[in-house]
Amino acid sequence: MRQLPADLLNKLRNIQRTEVTEYHVYKRLAESLPAGPNRELLDRIARDEAAHAELWKQYTGEQPRPNSLRVLWHVVIGRTLGLAFSLKLMERGEKRAEQNYHDLREFVPEVEKVAKEEDNHENELLGLINEERLQYTGSMVLGLNDALVELTGALAGFTLALRNTRLIALTGLVTGIAAALSMASSEYLSTRAEQTDKSPLKASVYTGIAYLLTVGVLISPHLILTNYFVCLASTLALALLIIAAFNYYICVARDLPFRRRFIEMSCLSFGVAAFSFLLGFVMREVLGVSV
Repeated sequence: MRQLPADLLNKLRNIQRTEVTEYHVYKRLAESLPAGPNRELLDRIARDEAAHAELWKQYTGEQPRPNSLRVLWHVVIGRTLGLAFSLKLMERGEKRAEQNYHDLREFVPEVEKVAKEEDNHENELLGLINEERLQYTGSMVLGLNDALVELTGALAGFTLALRNTRLIALTGLVTGIAAALSMASSEYLSTRAEQTDKSPLKASVYTGIAYLLTVGVLISPHLILTNYFVCLASTLALALLIIAAFNYYICVARDLPFRRRFIEMSCLSFGVAAFSFLLGFVMREVLGVSV
């Protein structure tokens, strides 16, 4: 066994600690799943990660402790935002380690085999993990995007038309809840007509919940603040955050490009908001409404 240079030994120590950490992540995520192929796959990958860490011990002579915060982070993410999202995030971290594997190939012959196994892990996860919430991504996108476009536009219009934060909040809530029920009903009928494997009821629930949650977030500034222009600015900032967060989730979980989807959705929502803001001003002046 060749003596490793100090810099490569440090890289191997980092790789070893990553393997130990990922062993605990995969193990705990597997324990949260019911018996079946997903659990069996995660258990097997966990054993592979433990074997890799033991292999590196021959070179480092150490047994590192896992990164407890990272383990907790991925387990919490897996149980709240979904197994696929958590695992994809972790696989992205493994891709960043590929350069370290490349640097070690000359000194550690086992690196080639381990790197191939890591690639196999990613392919197996992509082929097997199929969560219900990802099957209904289209329904969530429909509810969230529709709420962003309609409500940011409506609130922008209400801002100049009504000029009262409480009245804007009340009008926005009534509009939002009615629209959410309408969208959920439409999604139920649409999914039923398509005759797909998706449940029409679940599709409508995902659409309605995504819509209502977006409505609650966008209206919240009008329930807290008093200046209606500040409320509108806060609503638009929250809309941008929602668009960024949701698109990041979808793009990571489904391996899609983030930038184009984010810009497209942002331009659509803010374009409608700008038009509605102007429309509210015009209608107020034309109709002579004073609130």
